Amino acid sequence: MPSLEGQVLPHELTDKDIEALRAAVLHLERESLAMRLAQLAGKSAKLFERVLPRAVSDAASFATQSALRASLKLALSPRFSRLRDETGRWHKALATLTGATGGAFGLPALVAELPISTSILLHAIADIARAEGEDLSTPEGVLACVEVLALGGRDVSAKPGEGYYAIKATLAHSLASLGRYFAERGFIEESAPVFMRVIVSVAQRFGVAVSQKLAVQAVPVLGAFAGAAVNAAFMSHFQSMAKGHFIVRRLQRLYGNDLVATNYARIKLAEGL
Repeated sequence: MPSLEGQVLPHELTDKDIEALRAAVLHLERESLAMRLAQLAGKSAKLFERVLPRAVSDAASFATQSALRASLKLALSPRFSRLRDETGRWHKALATLTGATGGAFGLPALVAELPISTSILLHAIADIARAEGEDLSTPEGVLACVEVLALGGRDVSAKPGEGYYAIKATLAHSLASLGRYFAERGFIEESAPVFMRVIVSVAQRFGVAVSQKLAVQAVPVLGAFAGAAVNAAFMSHFQSMAKGHFIVRRLQRLYGNDLVATNYARIKLAEGL
């Protein structure tokens, strides 16, 4: 985020920006992916408390890290800032299509599909970032997109204090380090320790969402249709998280971190979240 040093910042948010921040709080705190997917499957959230078979869990972990490596390299390439989808329709259409393929051919296809769906997801997040004024020509702007993948993976058993700002705090150091590394070198080495730290940090959160996705797709419902519906819900959830995240970042550029954080906490308390 650009430095605010030397700027005279407003002492309070306008009514319009308060409403924008309230919308962001609702996007980020109101409903978890687990609840969306459980409702879709017609199950309770206890569905996600089951332990997935070891083979499925290992496959999900491997696929998550592979997907993050691929999407991070894409995000930090010069092509990323030129990608455009003004309507957002093709993101949802492609996510639905890949989900249908995964649902039709079982776990091996689901594992193979994840890097593709993660890249599509990252494209969708980038478009939302641009709409909120994010500069995707900078490493910080791009890594803010990657951050959404972690923000969207709250566990069904998450405590009330484990919200947006708490998750951001756990990622801040590793993302800042990778941003400096990329700014200095202009490229990323997959073997670089800083790159691997980001993969591990984001994978711990995003992997929760992936496991929840696999758990629902393993429910014996309608095969390809279920996969398509799950991927559509997955995409919608992360688009919602991205919208809230980049509203907060836009307001932070205008008002500074402290004033936005104070108002965020006040709105969250007032909404009972």
